[in-house]
Amino acid sequence: MKKLLTDRQLKSVLERLSNNLQIRRTLEGNGRLHIDRQLPFICIYRRPNGKGDSKIDRIAVTSASYLFVDGNNKWTAGTAALIEPVIRKMTDIFGAFLVFEIWASPHGIPKPEQAPPRPSFTLHHRINCKLPETLEESKRSLGGIKILKQSALVEAHARRICAPAGLQPLFTGRKIKELNIAWLGLEITPIHIDPASGEPFPIMLRSLSRQIAHVMEQIFYSFTRECTTHRPQHYHMLGRRAMVKAVREADDKFNEISNSFDLLRLITPINVETEWQRFQRRRFEVAPRFLYRPSHVDPGHVKARLYSIRLDRVEDPTLMDLFLNKQRELDRQLTLIMDRHRSAFLFGSLQLYGKITENTLLTAKQILETSHARPHRSARELTAKEILEMAKLEINAYRSQYGGFKGDAGISHSGYAGLLVSHGKLLIDRGASVPAVRADALIQHEVGTHVVTYSNGCAQPFKMLATGMPGYDGLQEGLAVLAEYLVGGLDAARLRLLAIRVVAVHAMIQGASFIDVYRKLTNEYGFTQRSAYMVTMRVFRGGGLTKDAIYLKGLIDILKHLSAGNPLEPLFTGKFALDHVPMVNELLLRKVLLPPAVLPRYLQRPNVQKRLEGVREGMNVMQLASTLKNRKRK
Repeated sequence: MKKLLTDRQLKSVLERLSNNLQIRRTLEGNGRLHIDRQLPFICIYRRPNGKGDSKIDRIAVTSASYLFVDGNNKWTAGTAALIEPVIRKMTDIFGAFLVFEIWASPHGIPKPEQAPPRPSFTLHHRINCKLPETLEESKRSLGGIKILKQSALVEAHARRICAPAGLQPLFTGRKIKELNIAWLGLEITPIHIDPASGEPFPIMLRSLSRQIAHVMEQIFYSFTRECTTHRPQHYHMLGRRAMVKAVREADDKFNEISNSFDLLRLITPINVETEWQRFQRRRFEVAPRFLYRPSHVDPGHVKARLYSIRLDRVEDPTLMDLFLNKQRELDRQLTLIMDRHRSAFLFGSLQLYGKITENTLLTAKQILETSHARPHRSARELTAKEILEMAKLEINAYRSQYGGFKGDAGISHSGYAGLLVSHGKLLIDRGASVPAVRADALIQHEVGTHVVTYSNGCAQPFKMLATGMPGYDGLQEGLAVLAEYLVGGLDAARLRLLAIRVVAVHAMIQGASFIDVYRKLTNEYGFTQRSAYMVTMRVFRGGGLTKDAIYLKGLIDILKHLSAGNPLEPLFTGKFALDHVPMVNELLLRKVLLPPAVLPRYLQRPNVQKRLEGVREGMNVMQLASTLKNRKRK
């Protein structure tokens, strides 16, 4: 009998399993054993000898407990000798154990004609299998798989021999009864393989791997609930927890690249004030000529580093999707840097931040038509130093609540009269001033949202939760504007500002010039010359930046999300998009991510909870706008 591990190595595996520790071993015969923790199942793939590579091992490794080995029958006895003591130990803990074998269909690769082939699966089970719930869940879950918009075909066959065609069974029927094993086999039609070249279609393989990974979790969950003493509350709880080295390395490299440049800093003009004065002198008839910082970034060089990151070794399909999306986002950001001052910049911006939806544009126009508030004239304006003092007090309060809080604030000499958070630090331009009545709302926008989510992201095992998952801006700004409303600092003038940004971006996309947009804001919507200039500058910076439209869209989306009964607190886990909430929830259930280390302090205020309850009851932006007008009349 050929052994996959030495006796000493097998003893170490069993000791680690007894202590509920991760097991990851390279085996003889080019195989691998990975057991995330104590689990009542294992996914096995025996690679056919001399029959080509169907890449089914890429599907097997998505499981939290898997074994893949050479399928040559000379390794059969050694494979059984390796997993039998594992099964005995897990059966002692859980009462039963599932061996789930997967393999490629021996009928070969189908040749697509006019339409793409449908995903096809055959579920094999033992005759007189006593797993009615698990079998039903298996067929239902497999039937939900779609590839290229084609739904899956699923068949189920009962059989006496528990093994893929052409391979010896790992255990006899008597041994299966003795060990209290349940056996299921999944035969996969390899539509992900190009019949002409024998090479995989990589995108299709990734999609198939991710969907089958979730199906396997659902099958394992059903088996666990039906046959064992373990009672997980959700199927994701049976997914992978431990991160392999390739995941940490990829995350580190993406973080390094993300921190190597600041996109907004590079595409924001450095002569905003001098061009404002020039714009005034020329009676608002000659468009400004904005200047930008020299770029210290060589986008081509950074892109080469970006695409050299080894993602093929990332086994977790959820994390693979996350990394691929981040790679695509960084690529687009670097392209924007390359395209500063060029017409292509606008198209890159649309790719990065998305187009303006009809609903967002309609809502913006409704806000502007129903509200005519002017910016509130405060009896007192806070200086940059006073804003800094407020921010420091807030940050120190968080630090006293949570010693690991990451955040800071300081005065900036950028020449751009505003505030922004960069890598967890609130930068306040030395010339900035804020109406005293708006100061608390501003602090909760910047510190209570952007700094808090950055700090929570830093506490996660993935640095990407701090630097930002792909497309995180919309949810971040939606949360930040919501914070302004919840603390009572969002007024009608501020909401009009968010709305006019949408209108300005839309006009710019439609081909309007700087002067056209400026005149639309002043003549049609009554904005002051200075306000109209600043909005138009932000929209045309770099060559046409569409980012400012996401503030209102983010608010629309977060209100809809909360009105649907979804909780607010998990949204502070880090920086991610609303589309990523299911992914984040999955990773939280799998204990890959941690709950937020700290929540915004403003949530402790009674008035905030009262307003939040109103939001949860089904408030949309126009209803929110009406409360702002009512509050102003009072």
